[in-house]
Amino acid sequence: MSPQNTLTDQVALVTGSARRIGAAIATALHQAGANVVFHYRSSGDAAVALVEHLNAVRGDSALAIQADLNETSRLPDLVKRVVAWRGRLDILVNNASSFYPTPPGDITEEQWEDLVGSNLKAPLFLSQAAMQELRTARGSVVNIVDIHARRPLQHHTVYGPAKAGLAMLTLSLAKDLAPEVRVNGVAPGAILWPEDELDDAAKASILNQVPLGRTGDPADIAGCVLYLVRDATYVTGQIIAVDGGRSIGW
Repeated sequence: MSPQNTLTDQVALVTGSARRIGAAIATALHQAGANVVFHYRSSGDAAVALVEHLNAVRGDSALAIQADLNETSRLPDLVKRVVAWRGRLDILVNNASSFYPTPPGDITEEQWEDLVGSNLKAPLFLSQAAMQELRTARGSVVNIVDIHARRPLQHHTVYGPAKAGLAMLTLSLAKDLAPEVRVNGVAPGAILWPEDELDDAAKASILNQVPLGRTGDPADIAGCVLYLVRDATYVTGQIIAVDGGRSIGW
């Protein structure tokens, strides 16, 4: 690995990183040498436990910060806290996301505000708040999108359009923040089953649509993020599907 392709001394902020895919991304960036801020909204115990573990591996290399990303007026303060910790911000991973069904006929404005807020509004305003620091560092942004940004998931009538907006935001920011900042996306497929557990028939139906015939692993998403922020120095404005081939067509 050439010296410029190392994350040593770089600072990464990963939103929604206390659990699941976010935790895998933040941990992978830490293992690659970055100092990592674990953002969380309500999973404080999990975030603190991860930070304590990683700081035992490498002192003062991880920090947990609580914030409600839907309170967009406070996002500049979140960035300031990150910069106050280590003096810079090189990597922003917009991972935090609300996800639940909203069948037509029962959709509320509260659901709209939550789903569009977490999946589109917060990534925009957090990226904007971090823009100058990222430009100074010649850093990068990775947005965690979804394969359902392109093909709708039944009864997710708000979530899908919000992720579609995030996909376009990724392309727009890539154009607007160039050449100093690279902006890309990762679109997961069936990586982890939703926490409101699907029955076996539903899981089998999904896996029948996946050419590789199996679920992925959070490490698959983390590896793609690591590639984009560390190795893909001539890549911007791209959204990579990590889905076992499902987006080929189903």
